[in-house]
Amino acid sequence: MAKPPAEVRFPGDKNRRRKLRVRGIKQASREIQKRLEKTLDLLLDDPEAFMPEIIGNLGKVSFFGPKDPMAMTLKEVGIVSSKRNDVRWLKKRMSKRSGGDVARSLAGSLAAASEEDLSTVSVFKSEVYGNASYLKRGSGRPGHLVGIQNFNHPKLRLLVWDDHAKAGQYFFSWDGGFVFTGFEPNPPPEWVNWTLDNTSVELQGEDCKWSTGLDEGTVRNDSITKEGWLRLKFSDGTKVGLSQSALAKTDEPMARSIAVSMMPPNKLGEVCEATWMWRPEGWPEGDALPQEGQERLDEILQTWLKMSLEDGALTRACRASILNSISHGYVVGTNWFSPDDREGFLNHMSGTNDERRSLACILDTLTGGIHVRTDGVVLDVEEKVVRLEDSSCHPVLVSLWPDHGMSILEKIFGVTGDDAKSIHDRQSKRKQGFGAFLRELNDSLSTAKKLDRLPWDSSDLPSPLSFADSLVRKAADEGLASTVSMARKGKGLDSSMGWAWLVVHEKTESDSWRFDEESRDKGGDWVPALRALWDAATSLLLEDDMESVSDYVSSMEWLAEVSGSGPISRSKE
Repeated sequence: MAKPPAEVRFPGDKNRRRKLRVRGIKQASREIQKRLEKTLDLLLDDPEAFMPEIIGNLGKVSFFGPKDPMAMTLKEVGIVSSKRNDVRWLKKRMSKRSGGDVARSLAGSLAAASEEDLSTVSVFKSEVYGNASYLKRGSGRPGHLVGIQNFNHPKLRLLVWDDHAKAGQYFFSWDGGFVFTGFEPNPPPEWVNWTLDNTSVELQGEDCKWSTGLDEGTVRNDSITKEGWLRLKFSDGTKVGLSQSALAKTDEPMARSIAVSMMPPNKLGEVCEATWMWRPEGWPEGDALPQEGQERLDEILQTWLKMSLEDGALTRACRASILNSISHGYVVGTNWFSPDDREGFLNHMSGTNDERRSLACILDTLTGGIHVRTDGVVLDVEEKVVRLEDSSCHPVLVSLWPDHGMSILEKIFGVTGDDAKSIHDRQSKRKQGFGAFLRELNDSLSTAKKLDRLPWDSSDLPSPLSFADSLVRKAADEGLASTVSMARKGKGLDSSMGWAWLVVHEKTESDSWRFDEESRDKGGDWVPALRALWDAATSLLLEDDMESVSDYVSSMEWLAEVSGSGPISRSKE
């Protein structure tokens, strides 16, 4: 909830009890009043104390043609300085619309210096420069008044010169100095050292500085690292290395912590060069990175230098600019594999062999390039490149399954038509882990192929032989436990066969009451033949003994004879 405006009493008001609430001003503490009094006294003694040291070239003061902003300001400040004890003149000048705003703000500040009551102050708030108290006098801009009245503050005093900075002139401020370099960005070495000592990242070293996560040798020799690092080279030759981990936990943006000590702050790129020291794992050392990626990388670094990109997002953006510009081979995560190293690429992907086989199957069907993002979006690209932002098979297959799942089912598992569509739709909805899904699919199809070894289809056999064959198939596919419930539910002759099945597998202890006496008697007579049938099925289906087909046939014929089902013929020849 926003705080209400402060209660203040205006100087000169005879009613000492009356206070008004006014937003943007406050009652100054005694400490603030003393500080302002001291600063204004110094300013009154030397009105040009807020001015920077001129070390750059000055242009001409001309009323016609191009004008040098600093030369014009120096002339106007000189006039105001000469009138510093003329309060009446100062009050006129501080409200005058013509002329430069720096001189107007100086006049207002000098006029305030003549006042005795400084208890009511205005409040300046800035996300970049912080908060400050100042005396609002005249029509000067708040930033200019703040800078003049806080001219000993290394950052706030820069606010006076924003118009000059817009015109292309440069200012550099530090704890021990304040300079104007004209239209050339030439910061003194003292400014570079002081600024780097006061950044949001703790640095070590002198002419070569580095953050945690790096060492002097890496930075001085411009060595490439696996994680990558940011190199800054200042115009005085100072080199700075910033690691990914150091940039990820800054309280204040790194670029801003440097740029607030210069004006204009968005021209930090003019005094230091930023380079991202990284290349994808596997990229040949002697090969240059794609030109398109380098151009995009330069744009990102310039955006960061202009304080428009967060430190934590810089690493990801720099890597993406390079990875997304690679137009050949396989890009997975932050790794690159040549077009000839498809096996290395697939082995790098985490997942099961079935998942890698499925991914390879998809690659075989591609006619162009593809880019699979971490958010699941699939992009077709013109270049012959495979870009996978995730190095795990599962999320990649989830993204590719809608368009390529049918190809996987047909080419790897031989499933087509309605069966393939049913499996495809089911997996699209469930999004089951692909490792488990492919394993279960492989197992079920393998079992189905094994069941094709049986010489009859269950539907081609008469009852109760069809029921016996169904029990065998279910036991081979899902296990014996799954057949108990099925055996209990048989009707008529199937009930007798169900009892025989339970006897063969010794599952009758708690189920005898479910079967009538006649079913138990008939089923008991069929047990030897049914046991022989199951033994043959076990050898054929579970032990892969193909010669057991004849045993299965003879056992089924025996079961047909004892059950009174009559002679049967082979349905599969």
